[in-house]
Amino acid sequence: MAFLAILVLVLAFYFILLGRIAISLMASPSVPGIIIGIGVLILPVVGVWVVYSSVRAAFAHQHLARRAHAEDCELDVSELPRRASGRIERAAADELFEQVKTEWEADPDNWRTSYRVARAYDYAGDRSRAREIMRRAVDLEKAERTGK
Repeated sequence: MAFLAILVLVLAFYFILLGRIAISLMASPSVPGIIIGIGVLILPVVGVWVVYSSVRAAFAHQHLARRAHAEDCELDVSELPRRASGRIERAAADELFEQVKTEWEADPDNWRTSYRVARAYDYAGDRSRAREIMRRAVDLEKAERTGK
């Protein structure tokens, strides 16, 4: 948590510096300077949005992980064979994914099965689908929690 706070502070400092540079460029009398200044001003805006959305998603995923652990529905990967890097062997991750996918297909509107299949996608190395399904799991859990 402290690392995240320091990272956000460093990025905020960087965004402020970029903003100051952009404003000084836009104050110049030359058209190219103004155009470059506008372009540089867009960078901190996009950066703030990326940091905000990433931190928000990280907290939401962490919340789901705590709930999954508390409800004992986290995937058990402790016995799966691993590479020297620590990652799960591809064949074992694919087999785990197939098991969890069957469970998810039986109940796709449950955040727990969506969370589990997102984790299985991650172990199998499909990060884009893992993020997509994890967003779905976050939405389903929020709807369950708020009653909507």
